[in-house]
Amino acid sequence: MRIESRYNGPPGSGNGGWSAGVFAVAAGGDGPVEVTLRRPPPLEAPLTLVDGEVRDAGGLVVAEVHPTGAVDAVVPPVDLSTAVAVSATYPGLVDHPFPGCYVCGPRRSDGLRIFPGRLPDGRTAAPFRVPASVSEATVWAALDCPGGWAVIAPGRPYVLGRIAASVQALPEPGDECVVTGVTVGVDGRKARVHTSLYGPAGTLLASARATWIALPPTGP
Repeated sequence: MRIESRYNGPPGSGNGGWSAGVFAVAAGGDGPVEVTLRRPPPLEAPLTLVDGEVRDAGGLVVAEVHPTGAVDAVVPPVDLSTAVAVSATYPGLVDHPFPGCYVCGPRRSDGLRIFPGRLPDGRTAAPFRVPASVSEATVWAALDCPGGWAVIAPGRPYVLGRIAASVQALPEPGDECVVTGVTVGVDGRKARVHTSLYGPAGTLLASARATWIALPPTGP
């Protein structure tokens, strides 16, 4: 396995959702899996999966991949026009901890450009135009950042720590989809979030539950 450099999240490391999707596909199996990131996934580096552990060339554990129970963390949908409207209020357009993120970075014209805005009830929502090349890792990536932006606050960045996803179907290239997210609990630096991906007809395509970890403050 190798995480190509274009699929970055924070500078120098893979986007958490994309990386987890790559690891989940490599693990195979018939049911949903949960991926725990133990360190930032390296870019353009050979990775191996053995006995549920993703290791780099030096033997360090990058992630753990294990079967998990049903992922029933469904976030209610919104219509596309509502998602488009709320996306214009996406906080990351003016204050983004990782503006080059493949999924939600405003500086990435070649990224997924999923910009989750906040709904009045606290959920996030964003439109998602499916790229020409779509894979299961694309769906995991799309399910990633909308959950994080349900808890990220100015000066308080979070990164993905763990995610489990259930993908019922892949969207078609060019589809106008909607992703929704919500925070379901916060305990210290850990935030539990859910996300869901809906197709153009409002069909639930995938859902995920995840844990995001707040980074330590970097101020003086």
